[in-house]
Amino acid sequence: MKNTYVKTIIVACVATFTFFIQQNSKAEAITENRIINEENLYLPGQANSTNADPQENNNAKIEIIKKESGVQKVDKKAETVKQEPEKPAVSISNEEKDLFARLVEAEAKGESYEGKLAVATVVLNRVDSPQFPNTVTGVIKQVVGDVYAFSPVQNGEINNPASDDSKRAVEEALTRTDRLSDSLYFYNPKITSDKWIRTRTVVKTIGHHVFAK
Repeated sequence: MKNTYVKTIIVACVATFTFFIQQNSKAEAITENRIINEENLYLPGQANSTNADPQENNNAKIEIIKKESGVQKVDKKAETVKQEPEKPAVSISNEEKDLFARLVEAEAKGESYEGKLAVATVVLNRVDSPQFPNTVTGVIKQVVGDVYAFSPVQNGEINNPASDDSKRAVEEALTRTDRLSDSLYFYNPKITSDKWIRTRTVVKTIGHHVFAK
């Protein structure tokens, strides 16, 4: 009776021990299989996370494959900078602009483009000054005493057509980017007999002309 009881206890212990071993083996197998499956979701350099989105990882993996194989498409739009033409600060009619260019041509014929631009600038400085008429035409056709302020108007040279340089000088002067220190006068020191104009403050000499204010 006693031997039978001991045998029963031994059998029960062996059965229990075997059961625990089997359960432990199953748990290890499940854990190992889960780790392997989760590792397949991770990418190199990416922190492991049980909450990783398989779709995101797959997309990232595809991108890595593309980069490694050189199949990487870069879609970059080049920025196009449109440079707008500089708008004139002073607006005048085409007829007045033609008169202006003809005066510049007559006064600065034979001078450099810079010299023509300076003459045009003086005319616009006079338009802005309270000492002179407030329009381009008014300044050009101003009468001082019994003569015109500009000799080409007096002698008729203003009626000759303007050169391309004179037209371009007028267009640039109208932008008012350089006011030539607000010069209001210009003269040729070799031919002028006006003593008063020589008393004006000299701003710049360009070619044969002295520009003053």
